[in-house]
Amino acid sequence: MANFDQELDATGLNCPLPILRAKKTLSSMGSGQVLHVIATDPGSVKDFDAFAKQTGNTLLESKEEGGKFHFLIKKS
Repeated sequence: MANFDQELDATGLNCPLPILRAKKTLSSMGSGQVLHVIATDPGSVKDFDAFAKQTGNTLLESKEEGGKFHFLIKKS
């Protein structure tokens, strides 16, 4: 997992909460900073891919490890 500036633990939350919390966290971050999101909702994989495309942010990494999904999002 690459370096990141902030981490958001969205484990146990179902759609759309992980995306909404990520959006709120990203709004307080500076351009170029990286957010690490941890989620357990299997739907979050496609959700974060679509979220990055819609918002112009970059999804640097998306992986599943031990039943948890990890996302690295770089703020545009």
